[in-house]
Amino acid sequence: MATSVALDPASAPAQAPRAVTDQRIFVASQWQLMWWRFRKHKLAVGGTLVLFAFYFVAAFADFFAYADPSESEAQRSLMAPQGIHWFDDGRFKPYVHPLKGTRDPRTFKRVYVLDTSRKIPVTFFGRGEPYELLGFIPWDRHLFAVEGAKAGESLFLMGTDTQGRDLWSRLMYATRTSMTIGLVSVALSLVLGVVLGGISGYYGGVIDTIIQRVIEILRSIPTIPLWMGLAASLPADWSVVQVYFAITIIISLIGWTELARVVRGRFMSLKEEDFVMAAELVGCSKARIIFRHMVPSFISHIIAATTLAIPAIIISETSLSFLGLGLRPPAISWGVLLQDAQNIQALVISPWLLIPSLAVIVAVLAFNFMGDGIRDAADPYL
Repeated sequence: MATSVALDPASAPAQAPRAVTDQRIFVASQWQLMWWRFRKHKLAVGGTLVLFAFYFVAAFADFFAYADPSESEAQRSLMAPQGIHWFDDGRFKPYVHPLKGTRDPRTFKRVYVLDTSRKIPVTFFGRGEPYELLGFIPWDRHLFAVEGAKAGESLFLMGTDTQGRDLWSRLMYATRTSMTIGLVSVALSLVLGVVLGGISGYYGGVIDTIIQRVIEILRSIPTIPLWMGLAASLPADWSVVQVYFAITIIISLIGWTELARVVRGRFMSLKEEDFVMAAELVGCSKARIIFRHMVPSFISHIIAATTLAIPAIIISETSLSFLGLGLRPPAISWGVLLQDAQNIQALVISPWLLIPSLAVIVAVLAFNFMGDGIRDAADPYL
């Protein structure tokens, strides 16, 4: 006699979506599983969005900067940030009051006062200094522009530095330099770490011993003094581009050791796996086994390690440039901008000179949050 089992109607709608979800998990690829885990990490997703914003600014720095970052004017030295008034007579009509420089009769210092009798309209996506968008498209539109005046002479959103250069525009260009030097350095470190670590772990023997001794020698040298010594040895007559690539290569040659050790350990555990032995039996070359079969099996871990290495490189470049041993003017980076904030007196008089440090802090935290999210998503045991 057959017995019929009645399903609770209230439970049916809940069971159906769960079954669909289980089926998706069973057939999902590794990358899909990583993405599902990653998007549950709210801080990691937020950090990723912040980094997209940083690199968007880096790609279109000319558009966001309304003034020539190298244009100096002694009469505008150490201007305070200028606030934008968004409404005029109840209507949305942004404007700024121009600043007038006067000499304090007691201290003989130059001070700036607002000329409230005048209003300079501020527009968005207006015309300004011509430039080449993305390096090859002639363009003259900027995020901020002013009507009836030159933006670089009447608009100072973040104030000016000691030489009267607009800090907002310089920060936009500095973001491009500091964020890209991290990517370029990590790309070179990634190649060295994966290649040398893979060779060390796969071949073993004398090759492994030599590579490991080189890694130990590099890691035994104090990092900061080594960076300072190598950066200080650069010729003073080198161009900005030469110094930029030299600093990038120096940081890369030092930063690959940690990744190489991680890759070596993974290779030593993988080379005895069945899929590696099968590839050897069918006659695959050593290079194909390494790059076609072994590296893809833990590429997610490499991505996570690389993501966590970028903020360390950004801090290294900023520290070197801050001490005057990295990028040098006329190059513009976060460290170069912070050179004006090296003493307490300057910070007391002009605290806005520390604004670039906020960009460093936010970018480093965003990279760390994203790296933690990728690392947790790539871990199959979580």
